[in-house]
Amino acid sequence: MAMGEGALAGDAGVSEQVVLLGPRKAMVGVLAQPAGGGAAAGLPIVVLLNAGVIHRVGPNRMHVALARTLAREGYSVLRFDLSGLGDSPPREDALSPFESALADVREVLDSLEAARGPVQAVLVGLCSGADQAVFYSGQDPRVVGAVLIDPSVPRTRRFYLNHYGRRVLRARSWANVLSGRHAMFRRRGALAPQNDFAAQQDAASAAQIDTPETRALLEKAYQAAVDQGVRLLAVCTADRETRLNYREQLLEALPNVRFGDSLRLEWFGEADHTFTMEAERVALLRLIVQWVRDGWGAGVQAAA
Repeated sequence: MAMGEGALAGDAGVSEQVVLLGPRKAMVGVLAQPAGGGAAAGLPIVVLLNAGVIHRVGPNRMHVALARTLAREGYSVLRFDLSGLGDSPPREDALSPFESALADVREVLDSLEAARGPVQAVLVGLCSGADQAVFYSGQDPRVVGAVLIDPSVPRTRRFYLNHYGRRVLRARSWANVLSGRHAMFRRRGALAPQNDFAAQQDAASAAQIDTPETRALLEKAYQAAVDQGVRLLAVCTADRETRLNYREQLLEALPNVRFGDSLRLEWFGEADHTFTMEAERVALLRLIVQWVRDGWGAGVQAAA
């Protein structure tokens, strides 16, 4: 693991270092650790994955805040850019984007292990990062935990009951029906109003994970992680109701997975997908920090 030009200016109690990772020393990351020394012995390193195409600071700088908070608790935390994102150049092979991300994670852990000796890791991802985290977790015994924020979850019968039940209760929906403006009256293939485009794109993306093939792949990935003893924290928001709208949807969507006590589910009904509101963001960070402490020691001092 190659180091950058020197320590960054972090906050009190935290030391941050630019690192170059992978066999090409091409992936760029920032390693946060407790000031005055490395992490306490026996603690896993927390690895933060990109949320979609957002670079390593995370949405609303959430990764920066989480990394520094955990570093003050005594943990080492790496936030880095996957190949082709942020400051990291694309890979030189022909892997698909998802395969590329999984290969990147493996190369990052290999780099950490070469520099620090045997490592254990907790992966943290939002959206696409959550999917990468769970699929990778069952493939590498070095991963002991994964935080999955708004992972892909197939829709269920209860999802549709909630979805259409809420619409029936909305006066605006009834007004649209009576006026002929409701979506049910639009001809298939007709151009949707501009403000409906995002919702349509979201629904189309959600439909891709409702196929039996995708559901089977997700069940296989989650079961592999559970069988390997990976602790899972799944945090879901109600921001995009075309995808997920109740706390237990993950469990009911993947009924063949034997989660046992490996999974903790949390529901943020007031938060948007990227935790724009500071109060929701703070609550999420507190949840993650406490979950990490509960699983792998209390750290060296209380979080600021």
